[in-house]
Amino acid sequence: MNGLSALRAYRSVGAQSAVVDSSPHQLILMLIDGAIEKTAAAVGRMQHGETAEKGRLISGSIAIIDSLRSSLDHQAGGELADNLDRLYDYMTRQLLEANLRNDVRLLGEVVSLLKEIREAWDAIPQDYRGVLRGPAEGSMLSFSRQ
Repeated sequence: MNGLSALRAYRSVGAQSAVVDSSPHQLILMLIDGAIEKTAAAVGRMQHGETAEKGRLISGSIAIIDSLRSSLDHQAGGELADNLDRLYDYMTRQLLEANLRNDVRLLGEVVSLLKEIREAWDAIPQDYRGVLRGPAEGSMLSFSRQ
């Protein structure tokens, strides 16, 4: 195993450990961070004309947003879940359009929206975080105070 392979294996184990040890609240933050990271990286690839890598990063961001969207519990989350569903749909369409038109501005808009969602998610009081049910349990918006 060369040094680069070893580094990749180490990072993979570290990422897997972080997921296993994370609360549902932290998992959602990790997903949002991943979408932000991939979308922001796509900006650089787009600016350097690296079409294939740009497309791979945008596809990864779309997949993450789709995961967030599919984890919404519309019954428990009500209007908030419905609003997030529409926002996730909008972001996905913006990412697709940005990819087709090589539009850095659209990627920046998606990064900005994801950061706003992250800030709101991070602002959830600690008392509510422990009882959030994550995507594995079928809902990311169903919670009650401990």
